[in-house]
Amino acid sequence: MGLLSKKDTKLITDPLADNNPITIQVLGICSALAITAELKASIVMSISVIFVLGVGNVVISLIRNIIPSKIRIIVQLVVVAALVIIVDQVLKAFAYELSKTLSVFVGLIITNCIIMGRFEAFALGNGPWRSFLDGIGNALGYGVILIIVGFFRELLGSGTLLGYPVLGNPIPGELSGLYALGYENNGFMLLSPMALIVVGIIIWVQRSKNKALIED
Repeated sequence: MGLLSKKDTKLITDPLADNNPITIQVLGICSALAITAELKASIVMSISVIFVLGVGNVVISLIRNIIPSKIRIIVQLVVVAALVIIVDQVLKAFAYELSKTLSVFVGLIITNCIIMGRFEAFALGNGPWRSFLDGIGNALGYGVILIIVGFFRELLGSGTLLGYPVLGNPIPGELSGLYALGYENNGFMLLSPMALIVVGIIIWVQRSKNKALIED
């Protein structure tokens, strides 16, 4: 028998596609709009949420039977706040410039409705292992969308990926690559509303491939 049963596998795979927290549940949109102008920021935010949601789900699951129902939201906020502080301090220690770019949005992981939703809907009613898988699955689903959006916004808006030029040199007098053919960066891609348009295109593609996702 494999490590993961069919039900356990679905906890990871479903949020990657047919139950994605951003494109299907429409959660966590704020950070998808705000920090995806650069691919690096998208990747770091994704890793941060994977850590917070994976570990947080396990902690909530372990203490679920001793949390008084009247203060469960407060307990959940304390758990996620502690994990976010760890993420914030690690970023400041090892990636200070990036931590300034993400700035307040790391702190807002505390109120990310994906995280609070999984605590409330899953971790409070399931064991640590399944809660861990659910947390990792939903965080991966969130991260995949962030990385896709960040990829296209940085590529088309700046002509770079992870800060490295990939379309050529855009400096006048030194033009190369696509810029030598007349290509210009699309500055609109760096504006937050364009993230919403990219997410909308992803939703359209997803629902075109799976008609069951289209509401009546």
